[in-house]
Amino acid sequence: MAKQKMKTNRAAAKRFRKTASGRIRRNKAYHGHLFTAKSPKRRRNLRKATLVAASDESRAKRMLAGNG
Repeated sequence: MAKQKMKTNRAAAKRFRKTASGRIRRNKAYHGHLFTAKSPKRRRNLRKATLVAASDESRAKRMLAGNG
């Protein structure tokens, strides 16, 4: 009998992606609405993706485990 495979957490799959070196990229929060209160510089910097914190990386990788 074949062993069970890990399922990918679908919510995580829509939010994270792996980089070529194996780290996890994510988009920044606070870029959905209420833009009049945020400066153009702040909004511009929120557009850029960043890496998941080292302390959360193992948890994110486990949620994406089914992705091969």
